[in-house]
Amino acid sequence: MKNKHIQAVLKSTKKQAFDLSSIKINKTPFLIISAIAALSLLYAFATPSADTIQKHRKMQLEIPSSPLLNFTAQTPENEIEWQEIVIKKGQTLSSIFGDLNLSQTLLYNIVHINKDAKLLTRIFPGAILSFVLNDDGSFSQLKYNISESQELFIKQIENTLSSEIVIHQTETQVQTANGTITGSLFNAGKKAGLTDAMVMKLASIFAWDVDFVLDIRQGDNFSLIYEKIYQDGDFIRDGRIIAASFTNQGDTYKAISFDDGNGWSYYNPEGRNMKKAFLRAPLNFSYISSNFNPKRFHPVQKRIKAHRGIDYAAPRGTPVFAAGDGVVTRASYGKYNGNHVFIKHPSGIVTKYLHFSKRKVKKGQRVKQGQTIGTVGSTGMVTGAHLHYEFVLNGVHRNPRTVKLPKASPLAKSKIKTYLSYATPLLSQLDSINVNKVAIQKPKTDKTES
Repeated sequence: MKNKHIQAVLKSTKKQAFDLSSIKINKTPFLIISAIAALSLLYAFATPSADTIQKHRKMQLEIPSSPLLNFTAQTPENEIEWQEIVIKKGQTLSSIFGDLNLSQTLLYNIVHINKDAKLLTRIFPGAILSFVLNDDGSFSQLKYNISESQELFIKQIENTLSSEIVIHQTETQVQTANGTITGSLFNAGKKAGLTDAMVMKLASIFAWDVDFVLDIRQGDNFSLIYEKIYQDGDFIRDGRIIAASFTNQGDTYKAISFDDGNGWSYYNPEGRNMKKAFLRAPLNFSYISSNFNPKRFHPVQKRIKAHRGIDYAAPRGTPVFAAGDGVVTRASYGKYNGNHVFIKHPSGIVTKYLHFSKRKVKKGQRVKQGQTIGTVGSTGMVTGAHLHYEFVLNGVHRNPRTVKLPKASPLAKSKIKTYLSYATPLLSQLDSINVNKVAIQKPKTDKTES
């Protein structure tokens, strides 16, 4: 009985199944429709669009100039925490590694990786070494700027040390600046976007014509065309001053940088070297405590006494330069002059420097212009640290500020034509900077006058 029931169920199920053979279809239209659908699908998948073809045509295989992986690129630079150490005078690699609790064996192995790594032994005061240490304090990597364009990397992976020199691209940009002095030259330079180092370069160009300690006045102005050096888009330092002008108390001086075959020097518009036989001031520091005055009440001796020179107040230890080439005729100590140096120059000129804290030259020694001959002090009969400077011409004291100095030598005649063709457009550009400056200032002047 049970078996008969199962068979009945199975028969019923079979009858409900979908039987394609029981459906009658007109075969001809069906085959046509199927063929069209198949062709459409084939075309869609086999034929790319015009846009796709264009994209495929533009694709190019680019092979990198450097390996896809190198140890300086494995970790993004901005994710690495570098510990910078500025090398101080007397510091050594050995002491630096000791301060970081890194072994001397590691240091030995690093500097002996190859000749590139040996460059670490030439570190100097002011250079920067940067380290990355692991969480346990062990060494991971270091970097050292060999030059503006080269950086040395040392890295340790497991027990293997590797080195690599990375080349950085530098770019030189030419810029212009101008300013008017209302307080100090440095403040005017800062307002014009110049660094203090660039202001010092500007002053050094005109140091033979202008005493930047004594002669600067409100209203003096300057213009310059100069270089700024960038590395990987970041400013790293000032470059050369290409051309500059400086107006002091109504007198304008102009200078052009020109390679005369012996390196770059500065020349005036006529081709005469800006560098003359004597500097106007034997140091460039903050202010003057006493002008040239033949009759002056002496602050120590409490009486009228001729003061036949210039006093430059400056911090103790400030270097003092030889104003010109010559021979030291006296380098000694005296009750009134303290430590002092006298220098004899050509054309009957003698310069005197008094009250040094230390003398840096000896009697009979030949010195060059700009050479350090001593440091500012307060030895002798003085009330404070300063340099007393005298200029004697043929036995007569002359005011160092106003005495006419020997002219500088000009360029060789064979180079004058080349220089003038080079300098003319630069001088025109300097003039245009000044014109623009006057145009900007003119509305204020007109408003004041009205």
